[in-house]
Amino acid sequence: MGETMNALVLRGDWDPRPDYTVSAAERESGKATCASAVWRNPRIQLEERPVPAIADDEVLLRVRACGVCGSDTHCHETDASGYVIFSGPVKLPVIMGHEYTGEVVDVGRSVSTLKIGDAVAPEGMLWCGICRPCRTGHPNQCRHLEMVGFSSPGAFAEYIAVKEKYCWKLNALRDVCSSDDEMYEVGALIEPIGCSYNGMFVSAGGFLPGAYCAVFGAGPIGLGAVLMGRAAGAARIVVFDVVDERCALAVAMGADAAYNSLELAKQGTSPHEVIMEVTGGHGADMLVEAAGAATRTVPEIEKSYAPNGKLVYLGRAATAVEAQLDVLVSNANSISGARGHAGYGIFPNIIRMLSTGRVPARKMITSRYTFADVMDALDRSTRRTDGKIMVRFP
Repeated sequence: MGETMNALVLRGDWDPRPDYTVSAAERESGKATCASAVWRNPRIQLEERPVPAIADDEVLLRVRACGVCGSDTHCHETDASGYVIFSGPVKLPVIMGHEYTGEVVDVGRSVSTLKIGDAVAPEGMLWCGICRPCRTGHPNQCRHLEMVGFSSPGAFAEYIAVKEKYCWKLNALRDVCSSDDEMYEVGALIEPIGCSYNGMFVSAGGFLPGAYCAVFGAGPIGLGAVLMGRAAGAARIVVFDVVDERCALAVAMGADAAYNSLELAKQGTSPHEVIMEVTGGHGADMLVEAAGAATRTVPEIEKSYAPNGKLVYLGRAATAVEAQLDVLVSNANSISGARGHAGYGIFPNIIRMLSTGRVPARKMITSRYTFADVMDALDRSTRRTDGKIMVRFP
C-alpha cells in the first residue's frame, strides 16, 4: 500500500446568494446547510491524496465499488447562475462518493467485529450517537450528522477510513453472487435501496400486502421503491417518469406498468387519471415521490390518494409547492419526509433480502466504469437515462 492514493475531489466557491442569510454555524464550520444557496462554480478532478490514517475505532477499506448518485450529479451540475443544484449540506473541498463497498485492509486497535479481508457495506450517514435524535432512535436526523461524500471524505477514492459502527458485513451475499466483483456491486446498491426502505417502511409506516403503489421518478431511488414495494406484497405498482429508458427499466425490475408523463400529456391525460383507472377508482395506498419535481408531481398525487393513502417525499429539492391540505383531512391522508438509510435495521434487513436472490437489485445497474474513467461516469449521469451507474475499482 502506498502513502498516497487517487481521489475524486469536488471544489467550489463559497458565494452565498444575495437573498440567503448565512448562519453563524455555517460560517464557523464552512458547511452550507443548503449547498444550492451557497456553493458556486463546482470543479471536479482526480487528485493525489494521502491514504487516510485510521483511529482506534476505525477500519481502512480498499474501495471496491461505488455508485453514482443523483446527488453527485446535482453537485456536478449548476443552474444558470453557476450554483450547484444539490440542496443538502455540503462542505468543500470534499472527496465525492457515498454508495460504496470495500474490503477491510487495516483495523484499529479497538475494533472487535471486523478483520482484514472482510467485505463490508458502510452507511453514509455518520450519526454521532450522542445527541437527542440519535439517542431517541432517529440517527438520520442527528444534530451533528456528517454525510460521506458531501461533508466527510467519500469513496470515489482508492481507500477510505470508516468507523466500525457504520459497517455491515456482506458475507451472506456470497451465496447468491457469482464472484466477489458482483458481490461488491450488489452491496453498493444497499445505500440507495435503503433510502427507499427508510421512507416507505420507517417514516411512512409501510402498507399492508395487497396495496396499490405509485412511484414518481424511476431513477435509483424510485427503482428501489419498486423493489421494496414488490417485496412487501404490493398488488400493483405503477411508475411515472419522463425518460423512456427508465420506464422500461422500472417494468424490468417489477413494476406492473410505467408511463412517460410527457407522452401522457400529449395524449391529453395525466398520471392521476392513470392511477385511478388502474386501481378501479380506489387510488394509491402509497405514493413515492422520487423525482424531486414537487411542483409537477404533488398536484397529481393529491388527486391520486386512496383513503388513508400515504405520500413519501424522497426527491430532494429546495422548492416550495402549494398543497391542498383539506385532502389530508377529508381522506385521512399523510405526507412523510425521509432522509438517509441509517439505523432501524435497514442495512442488515436489505442484506437479508438480497441474500435470498429474490430481489433483482443488480438489474438496476445499467452502466459500468472503471475508477480511472470516473469523470466519464459523472458526465453520463447528466443524461438521466440510466438506472445505476457503477464505478468499479481494481
